[in-house]
Amino acid sequence: MDDVLKRIDDQVKNNPVLIYMKGTPQAPQCGFSQRASQALAGTGVPFAYVNVLEDMDIFQNLPRYADWPTFPQIYVDGELIGGCDITLELYQNGDLQKMVDAAVAKSEQPSA
Repeated sequence: MDDVLKRIDDQVKNNPVLIYMKGTPQAPQCGFSQRASQALAGTGVPFAYVNVLEDMDIFQNLPRYADWPTFPQIYVDGELIGGCDITLELYQNGDLQKMVDAAVAKSEQPSA
């Protein structure tokens, strides 16, 4: 179990923008995942995704990682921003764009 939490932690920390979703952005398996991934795509910023339906260890343990019980889960700059509703609200008010732009810019800076 600790191995899967470490793997999740690595994914979250090594991807500036990451969505854990049911399905893929091209073939979402639930409406919430579809809408959240479309909002991320709407920013024009590349993002990583993990299909939780293909990895039962992540599916079962991700809710414990950030104490968030549902999917999708969207992480920006290593922080959980929330699920579908929060992501859509942030997209509509322009904050999601600012967040993902800043996360990607930060990730492109050389390490000290």
